[in-house]
Amino acid sequence: MVIPEVSREYEIPEGVEVKLDKQVLTVSGNDIVLSRKLSRGILPRIKDGKITISMQFPSTRKVAIFGMQASMIENMITGVQRGFSARLKVISSHFPITTEVREGVVLINNFLGERYPRKAKIYPGVEVSVEGELLTVKGPDRDGVAQTAANIEQGTIVRNRDRRIFQDGIYLIEKTSPMEE
Repeated sequence: MVIPEVSREYEIPEGVEVKLDKQVLTVSGNDIVLSRKLSRGILPRIKDGKITISMQFPSTRKVAIFGMQASMIENMITGVQRGFSARLKVISSHFPITTEVREGVVLINNFLGERYPRKAKIYPGVEVSVEGELLTVKGPDRDGVAQTAANIEQGTIVRNRDRRIFQDGIYLIEKTSPMEE
């Protein structure tokens, strides 16, 4: 009898070190360390410069979880090698919006003439830089970069006004999978 199984195998590139402690996978390289806990039912193995993950008796739901975990491992390897970035642009037609980074938070000042600044949380390990109307979000963790960009974008949601007229905000204009420098 053949046991149904799903598996994927990845080469571990030079300069990248992968460690496995029970279900916690740690990927390190270029002085960056990322670690994540793998879902139950996923069987990881490291052998001969390759990492293999597999799952026995997969159902439709378990195959979806398996695919997500496989993508997560790919993103961790790419993240420690090159990193990820996103660029956002400040658009203001009614009131001049200013942004600044302070203590793990992006402060959005004078949005629609509001007296107090709006705040967007920066995910740990992610850097945000402000250059005029452009904000650049960089980091080794793809989820962290994406969540920080989403926090900044959601921090400028227009409420109680006509969105067709008040199109002010901070919008995502570019995502780069691996950072290009």
